[in-house]
Amino acid sequence: MSKLVINSHEEFEAFIGKEVGISDYIQVTQEQINAFAEATLDHQWIHTDPERAADGPFGSTIAHGYLTLSLLPHFWGQIAQFNNIKMQVNYGVDKLKFGEAVRVNDRVRLKAKLSTLVNLRGISKAELEAVLEIEGQKKPAFTAIIIFLYHFE
Repeated sequence: MSKLVINSHEEFEAFIGKEVGISDYIQVTQEQINAFAEATLDHQWIHTDPERAADGPFGSTIAHGYLTLSLLPHFWGQIAQFNNIKMQVNYGVDKLKFGEAVRVNDRVRLKAKLSTLVNLRGISKAELEAVLEIEGQKKPAFTAIIIFLYHFE
């Protein structure tokens, strides 16, 4: 997979309305789920108790929805490289919908499309249509509009 390289707001504008790219798959492990549970104090059994979860509605433990969302910066960094910026800021998430549970050891990847890009007095506000796909599943883990701010030099 080749990474998109963006050097300016003007270069980024060429991708409005287009799919920007698809990341590599990564596997979501029980260790990641447990670490996220520790960090967020969310120890619900569907996430952290493999024995009980085996008899639960998903047949195994599942990743926290917000764990899957928190993978976005990693995936986006695989898809696009931004040069000549002072800073990139995670600005917001709109229209987030969780569609399918990510079971332990599932592999997920991000598909991203640039829906809008606005120049706010030198700061580029990018809205991406994000779809987190689960390998072998028809329904995505989630869909959302992800908003980043880029402070180009």
